[in-house]
Amino acid sequence: MSFDFQPFLAGHGLSLRPLSENDRAGLTEAAADPAIWAGHPARNRDEPTVFADYFDLLLASGRALTIAEKSGRIIGTSSYYVAPDGRDALAIGFTFLTRDHWGGGTNFSLKRLMLGHIFAARDQAWFHIDPTNIRSQTATERLGAKFVEEAELDLGTGPARWMCYRLHRADWQALVAARG
Repeated sequence: MSFDFQPFLAGHGLSLRPLSENDRAGLTEAAADPAIWAGHPARNRDEPTVFADYFDLLLASGRALTIAEKSGRIIGTSSYYVAPDGRDALAIGFTFLTRDHWGGGTNFSLKRLMLGHIFAARDQAWFHIDPTNIRSQTATERLGAKFVEEAELDLGTGPARWMCYRLHRADWQALVAARG
C-alpha cells in the first residue's frame, strides 16, 4: 500500500508530525488528565507508568502523529492504520486531545487535515471506537461517519469489540463545504 502513515501536516492552527521519542514528556503531560480517559477502556492511562507503555506502543507502530498547537504545545496524538477487517481500507484512531481542546473546533480541524490526507489516496476512511466511548462515537458521527457494524477486531492490543464507522469522501467534502 502506497500511503505515508506519518506525514507532516499543518493548518487550521495545528501541526501534525511523526511521533518521536522527543515527544514523550510533552505527550505524557498532555495525557495526565484523568478526565481524558474516563470514557475509555484504559481508564488509568493518565498515570505516567501506564501511559509510558501506551507511548511505547504508539512509537513502535511507526504510524502515530504528535498533535501540537501553533505555539508548539503538544495537545495529543492520533494515528493512521490499515483497518484489520480485510477491507484494505485506511483508518484513523488512537486519538486523544487535551480537554481544553474539547467541544470546540479542534477535532474538526484535526480530522480535516488527516482526512484530507486519506482522501487523496482512498475514497473512504474508517474509525473503530470502543462501545463504551460515547463521546468519541458522537464526535465521529458529527464528522459525517456512519455506523456500519460492531465487530471483534485486533487493533494491536488483542481482540476486542469495536464500533466500526465509515466515512465516504463525498460525504466529508459536503460537510466541509457546508461548514465553510
